[in-house]
Amino acid sequence: MSIIEMKVPTIGESINEVTLSQWLKPNGSIINLDDPICEFESDKATLEFPAEAAGKLIYAAEEGQDLKIGDLVARIDTSFAGKEEKAETKEAKTEAPAAEKPAVLAKAVETSSSYAVGSPSPAASKILAEKGVDTDAVKGSGKDGRITKDDAINAEKPAIEVQKEQAVSEKVTATAFSRNERTEKMSRMRKTIASRLVSAKNNTAMLTTFNEVDLTNINAMRVKYQEAFVAKYGIKLGYMSLFAKACATVLMEMPEINASIDGDNFIFHDYADISIAVSTPTGLVVPPVHNVESLQLHEIELKIKTLADKARNNKLTLDEMKGGTFTITNGGVFGSMMSTPILNEPQSAILGMHSIINRPVAINNQVEIRPMMYLAMSYDHRVIDGSSSVTFLVRVKKILEDPMLMFIGLV
Repeated sequence: MSIIEMKVPTIGESINEVTLSQWLKPNGSIINLDDPICEFESDKATLEFPAEAAGKLIYAAEEGQDLKIGDLVARIDTSFAGKEEKAETKEAKTEAPAAEKPAVLAKAVETSSSYAVGSPSPAASKILAEKGVDTDAVKGSGKDGRITKDDAINAEKPAIEVQKEQAVSEKVTATAFSRNERTEKMSRMRKTIASRLVSAKNNTAMLTTFNEVDLTNINAMRVKYQEAFVAKYGIKLGYMSLFAKACATVLMEMPEINASIDGDNFIFHDYADISIAVSTPTGLVVPPVHNVESLQLHEIELKIKTLADKARNNKLTLDEMKGGTFTITNGGVFGSMMSTPILNEPQSAILGMHSIINRPVAINNQVEIRPMMYLAMSYDHRVIDGSSSVTFLVRVKKILEDPMLMFIGLV
């Protein structure tokens, strides 16, 4: 008998501990090489742990257990390798003769019963629907087994269905005035998010400045070119790529917005790596799109989609989570009208998008209904002066309200 020990591997430079969030294979099951056997949750991402050999899986840790790098997770008994395949082959051979039975017999059985069996008349069908009784629970007394109106009137729900309904009713009654409480352990990612948010609030001089943007021209552009854009690039032109491109354009003009603090030094970046906030079942993640200033709109859209899909399926790698010089978060997808986003350290600024609402605004001293969005930019006052934050937001607003400026180089 040969036993392979599966231990927590080295995941990243800054990660010393993980949580075994869930087993993907049952204890004692026969697994193949590279089968994912469990998931680890680190401070930054959820990662699958593949089997290092084929054989019988033996648990050595429990779900929810915190493990350090090098701790034992499971053992694999390789003497069981391949036994599942043999069992499946034997089972297939046993069932083979049954599959070779003549089709004539099946046809005879099929034609022995009439299509009318279990079929309700129109009147019966209506009555059964009103009573909530399934036709399978009613025995027809009509010709060829058809369900008649009288059958439907006399039909009752099976006792088990009635019991289920009563149980549901009792549960609702019991919980309507419940005062029960439950305790649930915070996930590792949620703890990390909480720690980072508190750190950003306590360790930065954070302020928020607001403005609003009229999206009339952007909406018109999307309507006019959307079909051609999709036909050429295979993806829709969304708001996020336009906002990201506008921000990247202004970040290149105003390097202080794109900077961060390192001790007593400022670090300036000659590129715009824009982190896009993505909501996942385990928390908010902010993977960056690199060099947005150099990308075209369809490239930005494709990269955002790839990162968002990976984030929601817990497939983001640690490298894909690193970096970022500026963040955009869109609370508008959840209906937020206004918010004050919290900084994503060590970045010095974050832009908050919100719901697009048709509101009356004054245009050339005339009241018009326009698609308006409130913008909020939180920033670290240690790095960014108030005048710079206002100027940045005004410049972004100008580009978004007249997006052609961006494409013909007049911004």
